[in-house]
Amino acid sequence: MKNWINGMTIRISILSIVMTSVGCKDKTKETPIADNNEEPETIVAVTSPKWSQLFIKNEGWFGGDGIFGIPMDGKEFVAATDSTVTLFTFGDTMIGHHDGQSLLPEDFLMINNSVGILKGQEPNADNITFHWKESGGQQAKALFKPNTPNSRPHDYYWLGDGFVNTEGDENLYVFAYPVREKDTTGIGGFNFEQVGVNLLQIPKNSTPPYLDHTQLETPFFDSATQTSFGSAIYVNTESAGAPDPDGHIYTYAVSNQEGTKGLLVARVLPEYLTKFDYWKFWNGQDWVAEMEEATMIAKDVSNEMSVSPLSDGRIVLTYQRFTMGPEVAIQIGESLVGPFEEPEIVYLATENDTHKTYFTYNAKAYPHLSKPGTLLASYNVNSFDFWADILKDPNLYRPRFLEISLE
Repeated sequence: MKNWINGMTIRISILSIVMTSVGCKDKTKETPIADNNEEPETIVAVTSPKWSQLFIKNEGWFGGDGIFGIPMDGKEFVAATDSTVTLFTFGDTMIGHHDGQSLLPEDFLMINNSVGILKGQEPNADNITFHWKESGGQQAKALFKPNTPNSRPHDYYWLGDGFVNTEGDENLYVFAYPVREKDTTGIGGFNFEQVGVNLLQIPKNSTPPYLDHTQLETPFFDSATQTSFGSAIYVNTESAGAPDPDGHIYTYAVSNQEGTKGLLVARVLPEYLTKFDYWKFWNGQDWVAEMEEATMIAKDVSNEMSVSPLSDGRIVLTYQRFTMGPEVAIQIGESLVGPFEEPEIVYLATENDTHKTYFTYNAKAYPHLSKPGTLLASYNVNSFDFWADILKDPNLYRPRFLEISLE
């Protein structure tokens, strides 16, 4: 039970802190940033009940946030088929059982990460399985636990975006954020901190619980600005189906700068992914070797988000405006480093309208699972009074899905 309290308290607290606080072609001049403080245009997306229903469960896995979707054939921007396998990664995860109406405290526990595996292109409940690790006593445990040189026994992971490096070593890579409790209070008065950005290297054809994976510590984290890479990945390669491939892997970060949560971007060739000295960062004019020189290309984004191509070669960001709140937003850009147009609010989440303690966050899209002319997206739902609300609404803590029209 202690793990549940610690994990959920930290997840909510990090989001609360947030509230207060490239390209297909290289650019030769600094790219302007849209002023997201202006009132954005509002357009309409429609809910996707079938995709939302896929994650309503009463037994075993019955809730989680995060939910990045990774096509295991590496075809990030190619429409899924009946043979496509999608790996969904989750952060904090609920394991247990309930009757759909109420939940008893002794009938569930929280673990810090898990995955789901979907076969095919449709949200068919018969074709999805959920996976976590089990101890000798059959108690659920997180799939991935920090075991790098700088990790400590009680550290744990939340998961970021990932991809299959088909033009590199063919391994699956997933960003993982080690979180640690502290004896003293830190940022925002909370006794925890994210202490790095790690990269999980999972061999080709490996299956859960991924006992053969490797964990790599990266230099792509800054505690002062909470800069954290892995918030979104864009695989700009021919094999991924990118419309204007330059052969690089683009990785995006969120960073607390200038009173906003801004978006940064780095890139590297697939064969040098784990050679971190080869990474370059966009400084507004050129690609440079120093992460500290990276400049914001968008504002007011969420900790987790997505970067997707449009059919005409432009780029669309999908995120929860200001990280938390009802506004699911998109921004259209000329390239992977911008410039980006003003944000468009495509959907206003309503969960907080009927449940005043609920909040929504971390919207993102799934290009390979989207229908032509649309973008399938999800957002997460949580509660500031989680202990009480989960007992009354066991299925609150799960993704909700939308279909955003791009025409």
